[in-house]
Amino acid sequence: MDLIIRRAMLPRSAFQQHQQQHQQPLDIGIDAGRIVALEPDLAASAREEIDAAGSLVTPPFVDPHFHMDATLSYGLPRVNASGTLLEGIALWGELKPQLTQEALIERAMQYCDWAVARGLLAIRSHVDVCDPRLLAVEALLEVKRRVAPYLDLQLVAFPQDGVLRSAGAFDNLKRAIGMGVDVVGGIPHFERTMADGAQSVRMLCEYAAEQGLRVDMHCDESDDPLSRHIETLAAETHRLGLHGRVAGSHLTSMHSMDNYYVSKLLPLMRDSGVAAIANPLINITLQGRSDTYPKRRGMTRVPEMMAAGIEVAFGHDCVMDPWYSLGSGDMLEVAHMGLHVAQMTGVDAMHACFDAVTVNAARILGLEGYGIAPGCAANLVVLDARDAVEAIRLRAARLAVVSRGKVVSRAPAARASLSLEGRPAQVDFKLHRA
Repeated sequence: MDLIIRRAMLPRSAFQQHQQQHQQPLDIGIDAGRIVALEPDLAASAREEIDAAGSLVTPPFVDPHFHMDATLSYGLPRVNASGTLLEGIALWGELKPQLTQEALIERAMQYCDWAVARGLLAIRSHVDVCDPRLLAVEALLEVKRRVAPYLDLQLVAFPQDGVLRSAGAFDNLKRAIGMGVDVVGGIPHFERTMADGAQSVRMLCEYAAEQGLRVDMHCDESDDPLSRHIETLAAETHRLGLHGRVAGSHLTSMHSMDNYYVSKLLPLMRDSGVAAIANPLINITLQGRSDTYPKRRGMTRVPEMMAAGIEVAFGHDCVMDPWYSLGSGDMLEVAHMGLHVAQMTGVDAMHACFDAVTVNAARILGLEGYGIAPGCAANLVVLDARDAVEAIRLRAARLAVVSRGKVVSRAPAARASLSLEGRPAQVDFKLHRA
């Protein structure tokens, strides 16, 4: 074999898939970029071996919602002084005329390096198509080509300024799809009227159905409880037979909706197979800005949607761009924030937050061969933690990242040196590892 990872502990979703009653360390055999064996004490040899020594080995992190065309542009052409969503949109409008393809590619490639080092091997990135030059589209298609050997990059044609509000945006979107962009995007709440927003959902879903494409719309990223485009998105998904191919991103207005209306909305979303993508880091900072106190947290109703049988994932959304000055591409940080904002502190709920940045997100993207089982693609992350909860708590170091069966990144375990009675000591941050 090419590689064997010895004594790996699997996340709950993986060992439940194998119908194991009790988790036990397993060896993972890899050959020709695929997992070929998964069993305890694998009697085989390999050109390279990694001893996980009881650490968690998981499928890679997946970011289902990101803006790679804007990433690492913080401070260009100026800083978002208010830190608000609307100033961020205005700032992006100022920056667009100054963009160059070379700079876009350079920043995106740097971010992809960050992502891989953190075990993030699949990203869905929205790319603005309201600029008729489609400069960002060309740049990210080139990035997609360059990173294909080690990272799955899925692109969404995103009419940032509104597909009806911005002249020529629908034609630009179609051109972007023709160039190789994968998914149809939209932003109905940013159209000029609620009626225009609903019309944009219908026309974009009809186009996606004609082309056999997936849909991922920025939907109701607002504190307004009457912003209800997710209802139209779910209804159109059902009407057009797009079940399982549509996601609504953000959905922050659901945080402010009354419970009676939500009791109708959740079954509609479930029955239409519409997925939900929350973005905890950004939702908690951009929403509730007009509130005094009590101040709304803004993130959509994650635990309620999960309980209703809706596929829910967490996205990073932004890293050092006009909307968010922080971030590092760490999906464990995203899960950590999501856990706190949604108050998902029960044991099962914490594991569900880990699933929201791994298996759930992979299903939303339609990734083939994702998981830990014979036949799956050998994309794996060895974490310096015993289980998913500890990984989130510590934002655990990625001891090794394996992409397409090859080790592409390594990092040391997180340790601190303390002085005890004048004697130096190595202290492991993890507790109760024995």
